[in-house]
Amino acid sequence: MGNNKFKILIVEDEANIRSFIKANLETSDYQVLCAETCALGMMMYASHHPDLIILDLGLPDRDGISLIQEVRKTDTVPIIVLSARSSERDKVEALDLGANDYITKPFGTEELLARIRAVLRSHRYSEENESTPGGKFRFQDLLIDYDTRRVFVGKEEIDLTQTEYNIMAFLSIHAGKVLTYTAIIHTVWGYSDYGSVKKLQVNMKNIRKKMGVTPGEKRYIINELGVGYRMLAEDEIAADSFL
Repeated sequence: MGNNKFKILIVEDEANIRSFIKANLETSDYQVLCAETCALGMMMYASHHPDLIILDLGLPDRDGISLIQEVRKTDTVPIIVLSARSSERDKVEALDLGANDYITKPFGTEELLARIRAVLRSHRYSEENESTPGGKFRFQDLLIDYDTRRVFVGKEEIDLTQTEYNIMAFLSIHAGKVLTYTAIIHTVWGYSDYGSVKKLQVNMKNIRKKMGVTPGEKRYIINELGVGYRMLAEDEIAADSFL
């Protein structure tokens, strides 16, 4: 499937940034639509049904967060936030409300393109497997067999606890998407308490140790500090240096 199958809507009020992103996306054979306000972005979304939305939050008429909320009432179209807001609170709010990824300005072109590919692939995969859980997930030498609930690195099976496996499975199903601590905790444990984030971090530390990943090594799973975790997807290895 060629990239030109994908239609991307850019909602960004700064003309130079909007033009820069548009030019790079068109060079990569994406179809591109542009809007400089939240209201126009919503109109173009409703009219053109894009495959992905790149969204600034600091728009002149309304906060971009409101666009995420409106779209998520009826649609799962991928949304990548591209914003100058860098606080953990802003990132967590956008991701918890349904954004698929969050990139802070300034940004690298190759990083943005890699995140777009990953989010589009993740969305397509989750749609295909939503009603038929099972099958396998592969990334580099990592293999997750959903049918047998087994995980392999190379030819070696990794002995994970039930909780550790559930964390891995959830991250892999949404590979390429940033999942907040809250989203992972609610899915894996079904509740949240004072020590939930620490509990998740301890489990993640054990998972990495069992998989032979050293502290600070960006292999398989990326820790978005203060926000959550993201399982790497195909083609993202080239963007690893940006993370």
